[in-house]
Amino acid sequence: MEKIVILPHSSRIMRYPGIKHLNRYDVIYVDMTYLKPFTDGYRALASYLTAKLTAELKAEYPSLEVSNELPATMISAAELTGNRFVMIIDEWDAPIREEPAIEKEYLEFLRTLFKSSQTVPRIFAAVYMTGILPIKKDASQSAISDFEEYTMLDPAEFARYVGLTEPEVKRICRDFNADFDKMKLWYDGYHLEGVGSVYNPNSVIKAARSNTFRSYWTQTSAAEGLMGYLGRDEKGLGKTIAELIGGIEVEVDTNGFANDLITFRDKDDVLTLLVHLGYLAYDEERQTVSIPNEEIRQHQSH
Repeated sequence: MEKIVILPHSSRIMRYPGIKHLNRYDVIYVDMTYLKPFTDGYRALASYLTAKLTAELKAEYPSLEVSNELPATMISAAELTGNRFVMIIDEWDAPIREEPAIEKEYLEFLRTLFKSSQTVPRIFAAVYMTGILPIKKDASQSAISDFEEYTMLDPAEFARYVGLTEPEVKRICRDFNADFDKMKLWYDGYHLEGVGSVYNPNSVIKAARSNTFRSYWTQTSAAEGLMGYLGRDEKGLGKTIAELIGGIEVEVDTNGFANDLITFRDKDDVLTLLVHLGYLAYDEERQTVSIPNEEIRQHQSH
């Protein structure tokens, strides 16, 4: 079943004193990765989402008056219930990554929901989007500018949630009787301001459970397109990759990256993409990239 879920708030759950927003809003959850089979490989995504969300809202609120325009229907739903929505879009960039041709139509759909100052405050209390890529840019500006972005380049106050922190990894190693020094060699290397070392949770847990230290990165979807990016013909990219594999930190300009998988001006854009994919660690102070650990080094060497 496709993953579009509307979760109405329930007054039956106790509203704890002092927790201001607990249980106050209806929630719309959309998992983009599950929509591909229902949308002709994302090519009918915008029309499908409009029809599906309208139908779900009508089913949840039978007296709702629906419109051909999704924002108008959502305004009616919010006014009918007296509750604005919290919307969660998981893997927001999956359609752009997997079907670049629908990018323009998809971004226009997102704009209709999240761009207008006349409608957005009437519909949404908050919107949270997750993905590998930051929000797509038009020229030098974000296509959907009302969002605060937190990325591997600048995670800000969310840095400690990017992965497992070193104290957490030490605790896992104690619990599983795993070798912390090996864990650090294989999976450390991402250093974020205010947090220090950050580890890939998937690899740490698998290594601890199996007591086997190796590259688990090849089992993830992010690994599939790596060789295509490393083999691109941007000037100087081959030499830079060789330097990185040799343990050298390389300067990078991340400002021009268009936040997609097809628009590359130069090698800096490729390196910036590899930071977002997790293949390279970024040092914000020095503005350099490096291969973070043995797991990634082995995978790139192959």
